[in-house]
Amino acid sequence: MKKLILVLTSLLITLNISSQGNKNLAEMLGYPGDSKLLIIHADDMGLAHSVNMACIRAFENKAITSGSIMVPCPWASEIIAYSKDHPGMDVGIHLTLTAEWGLYKWDGITASDQIPSLLDKNNYFYPSVEELGKAAKGTEVEKELRAQIDKAIASGVQPTHIDTHMGSVLANPELVKIYLKLSDIYHLPVLFPRSYLSWFPPDVAKSMESKIFLIDNLFMLEPKMITGKWIDAYKKGVETMKPGLNEMIVHLAIDNDEMQAISKGHDDYGSAWRQHDLDLISGTEFKDLLKSNHIILIGWKQIRDLMNSLK
Repeated sequence: MKKLILVLTSLLITLNISSQGNKNLAEMLGYPGDSKLLIIHADDMGLAHSVNMACIRAFENKAITSGSIMVPCPWASEIIAYSKDHPGMDVGIHLTLTAEWGLYKWDGITASDQIPSLLDKNNYFYPSVEELGKAAKGTEVEKELRAQIDKAIASGVQPTHIDTHMGSVLANPELVKIYLKLSDIYHLPVLFPRSYLSWFPPDVAKSMESKIFLIDNLFMLEPKMITGKWIDAYKKGVETMKPGLNEMIVHLAIDNDEMQAISKGHDDYGSAWRQHDLDLISGTEFKDLLKSNHIILIGWKQIRDLMNSLK
């Protein structure tokens, strides 16, 4: 009898996995198959106090559904503490290997003598992805990225996903492999647009096609897209959004003395830019835009929990 129960249980699990395989992500999450799912995601939490305050405000007002922490940055401890006190918060790890601001710098979590290829002559992270890609050794990258994730978890964060600051883990093929490896190690989805599969050999790309965390469309405002009102580019992005998993990345901060000093000489994604993004997502016009285009807001936590339930 016991053996029969085990056989039946195994059969039910197999049938469940098989039936799930016939559904797309929206259906597996309980939505209609043609749903336009959207994660509104705030990058760079922990970068500065002004960034943290803006992101907290956006979370509390339900203006964003996700955010991620730059663990090596000076204000990471503030947002980590807030996240620990709000365990339902949808927070991931913003894997950080670059420090782009002219007068505001940081290095790694790992001791500098263990990650020399990741640091410039002043022992800070390189300011550009290009410089990182040329110098970085894979073993040192993996050591540092695992240290960032481990520190956040040890501090009480329950990460929902992993993503990447400035796309730094895409600097070269070796780093991409490490990025995907971290997904398996920590059982976390990673931000990875489906279009990136073309970078891989056909057999590798085919093996990844079934990953439920693949993003069908990634939207992030770029300087060349700003031609009129701040909402115009976002409006186009929402109105042309297709069914599937979409992510919209926003950069938030309070435009104050702190953020202005940090971003001096760096208008793109600087202090005023981030205030514009905060005002946009907090406004009724943007919220009405999402509603009129039948957008369903979700977070990475839903995807993480589904991904792990299918194992």
